[in-house]
Amino acid sequence: MIFYGLLGAAVIALACLVNQEAAGREHGAGAVTRRQAMNGAVLFTLFLLMAGVASLRIDVGNDYGNYVTTFHEIYVGGYVVTEPGFNLLVKLLYLLAGGENYLLVFGFFAVVTAILFLKAMYDQSVDFTISFALFMLLGLYFRTFNTVRYYFVLAITLYSLRYVLKQEYGKFILLILFAALFHKSVLIVIPLYLIASCRWKKWQVILGSILAASLPLFREFWMGVVLKLYPSYQNTIYLQKDTGLEGSLMGIIRCAAVLVLGCCAYRETIKENKANLLYFKLNLLGLALYTCASFLPLVSRFGYYLITAQVFLVPGILKNMPDTLQGGKSLRNKKRIMYVFTAAFCLLYFVYFLLTAHQEGVRVLPYHSWIFTEKEWLNGSFIF
Repeated sequence: MIFYGLLGAAVIALACLVNQEAAGREHGAGAVTRRQAMNGAVLFTLFLLMAGVASLRIDVGNDYGNYVTTFHEIYVGGYVVTEPGFNLLVKLLYLLAGGENYLLVFGFFAVVTAILFLKAMYDQSVDFTISFALFMLLGLYFRTFNTVRYYFVLAITLYSLRYVLKQEYGKFILLILFAALFHKSVLIVIPLYLIASCRWKKWQVILGSILAASLPLFREFWMGVVLKLYPSYQNTIYLQKDTGLEGSLMGIIRCAAVLVLGCCAYRETIKENKANLLYFKLNLLGLALYTCASFLPLVSRFGYYLITAQVFLVPGILKNMPDTLQGGKSLRNKKRIMYVFTAAFCLLYFVYFLLTAHQEGVRVLPYHSWIFTEKEWLNGSFIF
């Protein structure tokens, strides 16, 4: 726990050195180059720390052992339920390694996932520092230690939002279809992101509310629909795990907190801001999913596709909040309160995450590294 706390503090402090605005304002080749070099050096350091900690772990993550078994079955031609792109990648990495080397596979996903998240936040956020702080304090980084193919795909979906905003839907769909080769659940974002990008009319909001209300009322019907879309869940332990509202509570709290923050500055920062409006709608859809579809197996996998855009929405609200209105009314105190509220919530959320990070379903604590692990244990416990 102390290690994660120190890591979070260190990388957030580093992220504060990134200055996107200065890089855009400065004129002259030398000045721009110096700022870009500084930003690049910080980003590279963040990448090394993020990818390094994730790559050096062993038996950290709720499904670490299951993934090692899956890698082995893919290598020997056994039966697996994972997607063809993932299977092909594992075979390729094992071929390059000259045999079964699960550490290489985990390291590969750690590297590419870190790159995608960093690039998405740097290119698409109005404030990289706030976005990165949210990424760490909301536990997103540490959760990438679990279900590595899912979080790789989640990073792709976050990156794909740029194409939705630009209305380059062809590129968006092609990118999501590529991601589906690694985790087919990502296909759900095609209709959801397109729905969020449309201008909502009153009758559509009413229809959507009725649909959301029907989820818990006709749960058996909707469960059947989900099982047709994802038959691999049939007759598995996942169907016995009714998440319920209690299991979705932290997702609900996150969405509700962001909703409150957005409502406090809706006219000033969201109503006429295309990007913020898209992210705000995704947060609403996420809140509806967590509250009305909590009975679905692994509902958080669908929910995170919607709520991860909070790392863009929150800085979009805070940075676009004006100090004064056109009539001269000061909003500085309100803006300060919003910043304090955000910081306090994120810190409390991070503390709660650390206190529960050892539990089943997360299990990213305690942290172990293969550097300090006996070689005999490595060869005996997971290598087949």
